[in-house]
Amino acid sequence: MMISITAIFKSKTENIEQVQSMLNHLVTETRKEAACVRYDLHHSENVFIIWEEWKDQTGLDIHNNQPYLLDFIGKSESLVSSPIQVYKTVQIL
Repeated sequence: MMISITAIFKSKTENIEQVQSMLNHLVTETRKEAACVRYDLHHSENVFIIWEEWKDQTGLDIHNNQPYLLDFIGKSESLVSSPIQVYKTVQIL
């Protein structure tokens, strides 16, 4: 069953460009993963949203341990105004 993830990042105003640059790199690398069906970056002002779809849990687990994701998480903590929100969902309709 396909897995969907919505991740929401609220950048501090002074860090918007840096956060977007880091997210651009994350998206580029993640889209190369075999289990990645979709990994789209959206934004509105200082809020960035990633819409993700994964073939299966195994692929998502592999993604969650990629060095570029772990690096992003570590570096972004001081650049965001609130903790990153992550919602794991399954499509119902």
